[in-house]
Parts: sequence; C-alpha cells; structure tokens
Amino acid sequence: MVFSGLAFIFHFLPIFLIVYYIAKPRFRNIVLLLGSLVFYALGSPVYVPLLMVSVLVNYFIASRIQKIYAASDKDQEADTEAADKIEDDPDIDIIDFDIQAKEEEKAETLTRIKSPAATVWLVAALIYDLGILCIFKYLDFILEMTGVVLKTDIGSIGLALPLGISFYTFQMISFVVDVYRADIPSKVSLLHFATYSTMFPQITSGPITRYGEVSPRLESLKGVSPRLLEKGVTAFILGLGYKVLLADKISALWNDIWRVGAYGVDVASAWLGAWAYSFEIYFDFFGYSLMAMGVGWMLGFDIPVNFTEPYSVRTMTSFWRNWHVTLGRWFKDYLYIPLGGNRCGKARMLFNMLVVWLLTGMWHGAGYNFIIWGLFLFVILMIEKLTYGRWMEKTRVIGHLYMFILIPVSWTIFNITDVTQLSEYLLRMIGVPLEGMVVYGFSMLWELVQTYWWLLLICILFCTPYPMKFFKKYYKNFLVKLMLLAVFWYSVYQAALSGGNPFIYFQF
Repeated sequence: MVFSGLAFIFHFLPIFLIVYYIAKPRFRNIVLLLGSLVFYALGSPVYVPLLMVSVLVNYFIASRIQKIYAASDKDQEADTEAADKIEDDPDIDIIDFDIQAKEEEKAETLTRIKSPAATVWLVAALIYDLGILCIFKYLDFILEMTGVVLKTDIGSIGLALPLGISFYTFQMISFVVDVYRADIPSKVSLLHFATYSTMFPQITSGPITRYGEVSPRLESLKGVSPRLLEKGVTAFILGLGYKVLLADKISALWNDIWRVGAYGVDVASAWLGAWAYSFEIYFDFFGYSLMAMGVGWMLGFDIPVNFTEPYSVRTMTSFWRNWHVTLGRWFKDYLYIPLGGNRCGKARMLFNMLVVWLLTGMWHGAGYNFIIWGLFLFVILMIEKLTYGRWMEKTRVIGHLYMFILIPVSWTIFNITDVTQLSEYLLRMIGVPLEGMVVYGFSMLWELVQTYWWLLLICILFCTPYPMKFFKKYYKNFLVKLMLLAVFWYSVYQAALSGGNPFIYFQF
C-alpha cells in the first residue's frame, strides 16, 4: 500500500483517522500501533514477525542499559546530567566538519559515564540490527562478490527485502544509542517504543525520526488542533501532486530514452534522460516526505523535514545538507562524530568521510553502482572541502552550472544498476562513441522536447524555492484551497489511470 494509492487515500487513511480521533487519548497510541501493523501487513505480511522481534530485542536491550545506569554510583549520575546539559549545534553535519568544542566536550563526558556492561549491550544491539540488515539486504551481494573472487558460482539465497527495513533498523539503532548516551534518561514504555518504531507515516521510507522528536506526542493526552489538521491535509495534497503529477509523469521521459539505450542515444538526449531521472527521484521522494509529514500532522506528530530545496544549491556539500536530511543527520551523529569527526587531523577526517559515504552508498542498495556512487560523492565532497568549495558557494551562475552537471551525473550512477550499462551511458554523456552504435540524432531529441517541454519547465519551476514559499504563505487563501482541491482530484484521477506507482525509496 502506497500513500498515493486509492486504497490508502479512500479506505485506510479515513477509516484510521476516524478511529484515531474518536478514541480516548490514552488509547490513541494503541490505535496507532495496531493501525501501523495493519498498514505494514498490507505491504509486507510475511515480515511482520521480523519487525516485532526487532522491536522486542531493541527494547529489551535499551531497558537493560537503563537498569545499569540506574544502579550506577552518584558520580556517574552527575556526569550523565552534565552530558545532558550540552546542547547539540544544528549547523554541524557530516559535510561541514567544523565540529565545535562543545561536541568534543560532550563526547568526552559521555565516554566517562559509560560502563563496560552497557557497552556490551550496545554492541549486542548493533550486531543484531546490522546483522538482520545484512542478511536480508546484502547476503546475496556478498555471495556474488565471493563467487567473483573465487571464480565460481556460489548461487544466491533469494530473500525478499522486508519493506522499510533500512529505515526502521536505523531508527531502532538511534533509540538504543540515545539510551546508551543517556539522551533518553527516563524509562520508555514498550507501547511508546513499539509505536515510535512502527508508525506508518514513516516506516516504509522515512524520514528517519529520533524518539525525542515524537515522544512529546506519544506522552500527550491532547487532541489534534484544526490548524494542525489543515496543515497536514495541505502537505499531503502537495506531496500527492509532486508524486503523481510530476514524478510519475517525468519518469516517462527517462523510460523513453532508456528504452533506446546507450547505443542509440545522442549526447544531448543522454543528458536529457539524466535530468529526467533527477526530477523523478526528487519529486518522488520529496512527495513521499511531504505526505509523511502531512499524515504526521494529522495525527499530532511533528515529523522532521527531509528536504530543503536541494536543487537550488551551488555545491555538492550544500546539496547533501538539504537532500535526505534525516539520513545525513543519522550518519553524522551515529557514525562520523563517534569516529572522531575532524578532531584528529586532516587525514583522519578524510578517512571518516570515506567511511561515511561508502556506507551511505551501500545503505541505499546492494550493488556495485551504489558503491561507485558513494565513492563518487566522497571524491567530489573531499575536493570541495580541500579546494574550491567555499569559493563556489559565493558564486551564483558558476555554482548553479556546476551543480547542473553534477546532479544528473550522480543520479545516473545511482540509477543504472548494471555497471556495464552504466559505463556505456556515462560515455555517451561525454560524447564517446560506442562500437556498433546507431544514433537517432537530432530527430530523437526534437521529438522528446516537443513531447515533454511543458513538463520539463514545470519541473524546473517546482525545483526552485518559490512554489513552496507561495503555498506556505497563502495556503489559507480560498483560491489556493480551490487550487489544492483541483490538484487532489486530478492526482486521484491520474493515479486511477496508472494503477499507482510505488515510491522509488521503497526498494531501500
């Protein structure tokens, strides 16, 4: 079941909201938990037991760590309180690397409060969570690579990927680590943790939410205000339009070009196809994130923002501050900083960057192209950090032209999973002829432009900050509400015609 599908819009969501709103406040978390399990079962019924086992294992381990801390001596408790008072700097991320002194102070304080027993339990949680993720997501890829090294066909297991496993696994890890760091000092009920881990607005494709971001609502007995409901409906409709009317439509342009293939496409059409996929993945994932935020607001939750105008930036560094924000934040807080950040010299900083971006690529998928994609991003970000990054941020035309090239190249690497086909397509993008190629030439490009020019212009417009600024400012205006109503029903109509397309990030 997908947010843009008619079954969700006209059956699951309205029925769930009615039950959720009429339930007494103390029962709403139970309603949300049961509703989320039903939602997950409709998409991946076989793996509901796996999800629940992961919830129980992580909750048990987090509870053991909290019991260890509760039994610690007074000096240890004093250090915990000192660590809790250190505020996080929201401007620090895995790209910036300008780690403040207070981050170092926090890391040192947290190191002092940890006991060996708590560390053992944390390691146990990481082994379980990452082990489950590796088995279901990477085992076949590992077997394939082993077969290549040994020059033999080992075969594959063929396990189906559980829906949302990359997202809910990272959420559970963040919870256990936050408990270990004493960022969640008080005991959390199993109901609250299970509800947080399985919330249907974000379990399948994020955003990756921290427990502290939703705990106020989980512990609240208040209802949902009309204003929050209105915001939620508005965000949901905008996300639906982005997904159905932009992402799904522009995907046809990429499909037309990919159908011809690298051996039949000219240079300009190859770039046009790369940009078409860049638009598709942006509006697909941004649309999902808006709908997740919208449903969260309808339930009274504040789901974190996952996109902040990533296609309007001037460097790849800024791009990854604004694209999939919660994933970047996760890698910053739970990998980059624990590895040492930039506190141990330039060489160690570059090594930490390499680890982060290699694992970022692998997180997205088990394939050689994702490893190449992660390494490509590392190289670009490293060069920006060491050389022209600050200068590029200050430019306007050159910076945008620079990203006009890098964005489609990076998404092409991300998109084409077959390495041979990927290399051929990239060669065509830079004008290298392929042996035996039959190029359709300018006629193909002209035909594509004639068919999709209006959609390309709309996509370019909606990649800028102006449409969202307009809706944020005027969404209460009557004419804007009529416009949103038209977007909703036209999106429903188009979704009915297409039968509904899954979100790209469902496969991760």
